[in-house]
Amino acid sequence: MSIHPTALVDASARIADDVEIGPWCRVGPNVVLAQGVRLISHVVVQQDTNVGEGTVIHPFAVIGGDPQHNGYKGEPVRLEIGSNNLIREHCTFNRGTPQGTGVTVVGSDNLFMTGAHVGHDCVVGDNVVMANNATLGGHAHVGDRVFLGGLCAVHQNGRVGQGAIVGGLAAVTRDVIPYGSAWGNHARLHGLNLIGLKRKGYGKDQLRRLLAAYRDLFEGSGEFASRIDRVAEAYADLPEITEIVAFIREGGKRPLCLPGEWGGWA
Repeated sequence: MSIHPTALVDASARIADDVEIGPWCRVGPNVVLAQGVRLISHVVVQQDTNVGEGTVIHPFAVIGGDPQHNGYKGEPVRLEIGSNNLIREHCTFNRGTPQGTGVTVVGSDNLFMTGAHVGHDCVVGDNVVMANNATLGGHAHVGDRVFLGGLCAVHQNGRVGQGAIVGGLAAVTRDVIPYGSAWGNHARLHGLNLIGLKRKGYGKDQLRRLLAAYRDLFEGSGEFASRIDRVAEAYADLPEITEIVAFIREGGKRPLCLPGEWGGWA
């Protein structure tokens, strides 16, 4: 264990043997730093936070801060961070709220670039990239292998399905389907994340069928609810389409990011 003499570590914090805590860091009460965690310098881990093994946090990040919620009155709430995350300068991760789940959850193997913000009660999956100053409002859910472009913002309670990509500066006020590609202000759906699918090893024939299912779902004839049922039946052998259909159905009446020009809040 290496703790710089200028660092302040609360007596209740639990620190693994090989943790490195650099100059001018502050580690507050009920914080757990697992094996291999490194706080470079000037890092605040405020309180009631678990940081998973191998995670590296860069200067001026504030991790486990109080939720930015008018109803918060100091109740015990937590932040849970998985392993092998890279958290760059000036990132802010807030703890949960009693009005929500009481815990903010961040997965493993993620990259949070400078200034990324994870709001209270959010759930972030694994292998996510949040580019510079990307922002998650409270209660947002982000699936695995999502890319959030710089300066984009996901509205509170918003959902971004796994494998999706959101372009820089996008204002995401509606749910983004798994493997979707959304961008613009306000964000609209612009097809599937083909680059991400190719990186997963999908060949041309697989991509053609996925694109055909996408067109049938979002550009086909009839009511959207009927199209969902038809696509679910016709492409039942494609797990990605099954996942997209399940994502839409689970959302119930939640607003969904759709193709086309932004047409207001209807």
